[in-house]
Amino acid sequence: MRVAFLGPPGAGKGTQARELAREWGVPHLATGDMLREALAAGTRLGLEAGRYMDQGALVPDDVIIGLMGERLAAADAWKGFILDGFPRTIGQAEALAKLLADAGQTLERVIFFDVSETELLRRLTGRRVCRRCQTAYHLVSAPPKRPGVCDKCGGELYQREDDGEKTARNRLEVYAKRTAPLLDHYRAGGRLVTIRGEGPIEAIRYAIHEAVESGR
Repeated sequence: MRVAFLGPPGAGKGTQARELAREWGVPHLATGDMLREALAAGTRLGLEAGRYMDQGALVPDDVIIGLMGERLAAADAWKGFILDGFPRTIGQAEALAKLLADAGQTLERVIFFDVSETELLRRLTGRRVCRRCQTAYHLVSAPPKRPGVCDKCGGELYQREDDGEKTARNRLEVYAKRTAPLLDHYRAGGRLVTIRGEGPIEAIRYAIHEAVESGR
């Protein structure tokens, strides 16, 4: 079970990946989590990535690929994995294919979560944070008991600038430009399956099961 989940910010990849990783008994590999773990552990690649993260810069592909290579070599990843939001470019896809080929493995399926821009904006702009204790809420998926008031401390909830519609639209535009060639790459290789990422979580999970099983 070697699968990659691709999709724009807010598509729900992480939610599905976490649940299916538990169900399938394989690790859920998200680059953001891997970067934070490597940094906390003080590994060479983690510290190198930290230098870029501290500057607010993108971590270079060679560092990301190095971290991914180390993680895929771990014992728990030999029986399979779910990649969450990786690869993001054709260069990363080619490097991943080489890592797997060197280990006698291959990526079986790439699942693309297709979600309308309207729904993505609704999800991305729904976050609210408490000014006092920094607890995060979501107006749709995890709303506070009282509108605008933190359940924990009674503080005021507000929308961060990064969660505003203008920033969200920019994130989606950048994603679309960078990822379109990657989708074509996997489509040409016969590995890409597109599923609708809207609707009940259970229905989306069923669609993923069908997509994965169709390639086995």
